[in-house]
Amino acid sequence: MTPTQLRAYSAVVRLGSVKLAAAELRVSESAISLHIGQLRKELGDQLFTRTAAGLAFTPGGLRLASRAAEMLGLQDITLLEVSTAGKGRRLLRVAASALFAEHAAPGLIELFAGRADDLDVELSVRNPKAFARLLTTRSADIAIGPRPAADAGLVCRPVMNYRVVVVAGPGHPLAGVRASAGQLRDQTWLLGPSGAADMGATPELLRRLAVPEEHQQIFQSHAAALEEAKRGKGVAPALSYTVAPDVRSGQLVQVPGPYASVEAVWHAMTLADRGAPAAAAELARFAATPRAIQAMMRGSGVNVGHFRPSVHVTLWS
Repeated sequence: MTPTQLRAYSAVVRLGSVKLAAAELRVSESAISLHIGQLRKELGDQLFTRTAAGLAFTPGGLRLASRAAEMLGLQDITLLEVSTAGKGRRLLRVAASALFAEHAAPGLIELFAGRADDLDVELSVRNPKAFARLLTTRSADIAIGPRPAADAGLVCRPVMNYRVVVVAGPGHPLAGVRASAGQLRDQTWLLGPSGAADMGATPELLRRLAVPEEHQQIFQSHAAALEEAKRGKGVAPALSYTVAPDVRSGQLVQVPGPYASVEAVWHAMTLADRGAPAAAAELARFAATPRAIQAMMRGSGVNVGHFRPSVHVTLWS
């Protein structure tokens, strides 16, 4: 098997079509078919057949699909590791949920990266639902955020307990009011990128209150959503420790009551096998230490307007 053959097969599996795979890889359909034919011959397996409903994969074809993604990921990280090693440096790729990346990651990674002169840390904002795939395909070395429901093959370590509260501007009708679930449900919700995720404290709070989508406004950063809340435009969920200064100064008011808060835990996830870099396991352990937690809570994050979760990548040296 060659990487070219595996890349062609992986594209067919992901897109469900030889034609679409050829377009994505910018080769002819016959070239894709040739690579698939070579794999079938070498493995002695049909891999998939075409049906009226689309492609139907054999058990061997499904197994190859999983292994192909993993092997291609290993190839990519090997090339990257060889390149950085040639420069005398190591690269640690961290995938993080939006809330963690904006508020906790800067302090943690700055402190951790400062412990080793040869370490570069790359942070990317990812949907927690994709954490397991990113790790198994070696697209990330460690993921930090909400723990996935199924974490087979991953080592999950609790990092930090946190609390999300609902806040509003001092002139908002719910400011200081012990709001019912119905009252909260009917408000305009000002959300950061975590509001669009499938997992985490903010989506859990929204589901618990059954907040309709038409009442949700998602901003490019959680800080931007809080700025709108200060102007009385709606209510916003926020990390309790990040908004504490604004609550003390009177710029924001925490909405009291059992429906206006939720507690959760961030976890650090790495591969269970020995394929994970040593730096990833070290960061997972370090993140739960008192010193690291203090750094996460002290981190200033990014300014309003400078957080782009869809493309945000930060490199620490």
